Amino acid sequence: MYRTQPALNTHTKGEIKILSLSEAEVKTCIDLRKLLDALADGFKALSDGRVVNPARPQLDIPNAGYSLAMPAWMKGMHLTVKLVNVFEGNIARGMPSHLATIHLFDPETGMPVCIMDGTYITAVRTSGSAVLSVRELARRNAKVATVVGAGVQASQHLRLLPLVRDFQEIRVFSKDFADAQALASRHSDITAVEDLEAAIRSSDVVCLATHSYVPAISAEWVQPGTHVSSVGVAPPGGELPIDLMARGTLFVETRDSFAPTPVGCCELANIDPEAGTDLGAMLLGQRPGRASDQQITIYKAMGVAMEDMVAADLAYREAKRLGVGQAISL
Repeated sequence: MYRTQPALNTHTKGEIKILSLSEAEVKTCIDLRKLLDALADGFKALSDGRVVNPARPQLDIPNAGYSLAMPAWMKGMHLTVKLVNVFEGNIARGMPSHLATIHLFDPETGMPVCIMDGTYITAVRTSGSAVLSVRELARRNAKVATVVGAGVQASQHLRLLPLVRDFQEIRVFSKDFADAQALASRHSDITAVEDLEAAIRSSDVVCLATHSYVPAISAEWVQPGTHVSSVGVAPPGGELPIDLMARGTLFVETRDSFAPTPVGCCELANIDPEAGTDLGAMLLGQRPGRASDQQITIYKAMGVAMEDMVAADLAYREAKRLGVGQAISL
C-alpha cells in the first residue's frame, strides 16, 4: 500500500512589522513605582511556579567578555528573550560594560512582536529588585542608607531608594572619592562620603553595587537591624562578605542563586541552599521576612529573566498606549 506524502509546507513568513523601542523610549515608558510593584508580582509568580525561567547559557569570548541568553515566559505575557553582552573593556572605551537587547514574541504563534533596548532595563530591574528588598525587609523606621559604588547600578539605586523609605540621608561611597562626588552631584540630596567604615556602621540600609572581586565591606561593620543588598557580580570572589551570612537572614531570587556561575552567585557557591529564603515566598507569606528590629537581613541578587520580562512588558504596554516607538520590517 502506498502512502500519500504530506504536502510540503509552502507557507512563508513574508514581511512583518514589529515595534522597535530605543533606550530613550524605554526610559520614558517605565514608571519606577510601577516597576517595583511589577517585580513584586513577578517574584510571587516565580515562587508559585507560574514563570518558565530556564537557566541561562553563557557564551565566552576569550580575553574579551561573555554573552548570556535569558528567556522567560508566563501566561498573560509575551515570550521574552534578553541577549546581554558583558565586556569589561568597554569602560575604557567610554562604553557601558553591559549591552543588551530584549525580544518579545507572540506566545501563540512565536512571531516577533517587539525589539527594544535592554541595557537600561538590565540596570533598572537589577537595582529595582534590590530596592524592592529594601521596601520589604528594611526596618520601617530606617533613616540612613549608604550605596557602595559609583557606576550605573549605584546611580539607579539613588533614584529608587527615595521611593521606598523616607530617608533622612542617602550616602554614596566609591574607592575614588571624586567618582562619588560626581555621582552625588547628579542626584538631589545625596551625600558623597570618604570614610566607608563609619558610613556602614551608622547605616540602616547598605546597598552594594560594585564590581569588586573581594568583599566591598567588612561584616563586622554591619550593625544589628541593618538590611544589606548586593547586586555586584565578579566571579570568582564577589562584593558580599561571606561571613556576614552567619549573622543574618539571607534572601535570594530563586534557589538557582546557589548554583555555580553563570547561573548562580559566586558568594553563595558553598552555602546550603536551605539557608536562603526566596523573596517571592516571603512576599506570598509562605516564609517569614524581618522578624525583629535587631535582625540583619541580606538580599543577594544574581539577575533572573523574570525581571527582564516584567520590565519589558511594562515598557511595551506603555509604548503601545502612548504610540511610542518605530515600526520596522522583518
